Amino acid sequence: MAILRMKEIRNMNDTALKEKVYQLRAELVKENTSSRRSGKNINTGRIKELRKAVARLLTVLKERGAS
Repeated sequence: MAILRMKEIRNMNDTALKEKVYQLRAELVKENTSSRRSGKNINTGRIKELRKAVARLLTVLKERGAS
């Protein structure tokens, strides 16, 4: 998945934002479990980027008052 820029996020509607949050959280859980299962941090940069993307999406949703 590509990096989500704020400009792209602000152009999305509320429904799309909520769906994207759901998808990214599911992907984050998958990355975390695979990292913990293997015993070593395979892709820590990806985990960090997913966490930031979810935070960006939630920030825009809260600004719009559609949480």
